[in-house]
Amino acid sequence: MPNCPKCTKPVYFAERKSSLGKDWHSSCLRCERCNKTLTPGGHAEHDGKPFCHKPCYAYLFGPTGYGRGGVAESFVYDNTISVDEAATAPPLPTQPQPTPQATN
Repeated sequence: MPNCPKCTKPVYFAERKSSLGKDWHSSCLRCERCNKTLTPGGHAEHDGKPFCHKPCYAYLFGPTGYGRGGVAESFVYDNTISVDEAATAPPLPTQPQPTPQATN
C-alpha cells in the first residue's frame, strides 16, 4: 500500500487521489502556497509539489517584471459585479453602423 507524499500515512484504495505520479489522500492534495484543495490533473507542479494554476503557481514561478505576463490575465473574468452595480454602470460602447450608399 502506497504512502501519501504529504502526511506519509498509508493511502487506502477508496480514499486515493492519483496525481503527479503518486497516490494522495484527498485532504492532503492541497496547494503548497494557499492550502486550497486541488483536484487530480487540475493543478500545476513544481519540484514534485502541487500548486494552484492561478494565482499561486503564476505568482511564484511565472514571468517577472512589469505586467508579470498580464496579457493572459485579460482573458480571465474574475471581476463580478452585483445587479445593483450593473444597473448603474455606464453602457458599453457600440460600433457605429455603416450608412447605406445610394445606388443609381
